[in-house]
Amino acid sequence: MKKNIVVLFGGNSSEHDVSCVSAQTVIKNIDIDTYDVILVGITKEGKWVFVDSIDAIADGTWRESKVGAAISPDTTKKELLLFKDGTYESKKIDVVFPVLHGLNGEDGTVQGLLELAKIPYVGCGVLASAVSMDKVYTKAIVEKLGIRQAAFVDVRLEMLDDMEEAIMEIEDQLDYPVFVKPSCAGSSQGVSKAHNKEELEAALKLAAQHDRKILVEETIVGREIECAVLGGRDVKASGVGEILAAAEFYDFDAKYNNAESRTVVDPDLPADVVEEVRDAAVKIFKAVDGFGLSRVDFFVTKKGNKVVFNEINTLPGFTAISMYPMLWKARGIETDKLVNQLIELAYERF
Repeated sequence: MKKNIVVLFGGNSSEHDVSCVSAQTVIKNIDIDTYDVILVGITKEGKWVFVDSIDAIADGTWRESKVGAAISPDTTKKELLLFKDGTYESKKIDVVFPVLHGLNGEDGTVQGLLELAKIPYVGCGVLASAVSMDKVYTKAIVEKLGIRQAAFVDVRLEMLDDMEEAIMEIEDQLDYPVFVKPSCAGSSQGVSKAHNKEELEAALKLAAQHDRKILVEETIVGREIECAVLGGRDVKASGVGEILAAAEFYDFDAKYNNAESRTVVDPDLPADVVEEVRDAAVKIFKAVDGFGLSRVDFFVTKKGNKVVFNEINTLPGFTAISMYPMLWKARGIETDKLVNQLIELAYERF
């Protein structure tokens, strides 16, 4: 008898549209001889709905669904509830693949619901998801590992009530240019590069629209390198890939809207640098209590080839330009095998 897998996508986050694209890749690569795939979309407003086809995701009509959906947190049930016209039906859930990026999906919230329900799910648990989503707390963990990372200042929203003092504190610790990032946003949403005081103020205000915690970092001049991590008790790192951004930095627009941005698998790097990146990726993944998958991002400085940690993503993209599946494909793991291996790891974790 087939098992039921629920694929969650969309989400009440700035990465909603990216999630919808990633979900289509995942859905197409699930083994349908083993699983009946049930699609549940979460609108930008946070409404959960049953979706009847992958075509509805592609054309966006899924958001018009009249069938509501909810995962019961009742441990004894392990079921999906579908609501329509004052009635409901339930479907048994064997496993969930939350293809959700960013807040309210990749940050431990949905993972907490699934933990309550005792339903196996793909990816990292509550702790790893939460601390990895929060760039400030990730930095605190990585600092203990002795892995090099950019110098930073942690800015809280209330500090911006006195913008002049907040800027002075940043300028006391960092030289321009600096990067300003919301601590808990993904896909480079709300990220700016500030070259002076006026740009810094504007960047802080933009980041504050996305999060109450803001990370201000020194600029690292180097190549943007990414490494994929896969596994549970036995963790493996892929080779590395390089981001060649068409813009000054790899922001949301450069990533998804600029065709001149490119990703390169197995770039020309010294072998010892590649191994340092791979080793650091696994150490960071384990330090945050990762399980299943993550993509760990680094810089390699142009001067001296020094490896500098940037951030970790516990549910990386599965779009056509996403590095995570590309890196494993380069190691002989096709996307269908990768997706189904991730599902098997969900059972291993439970």
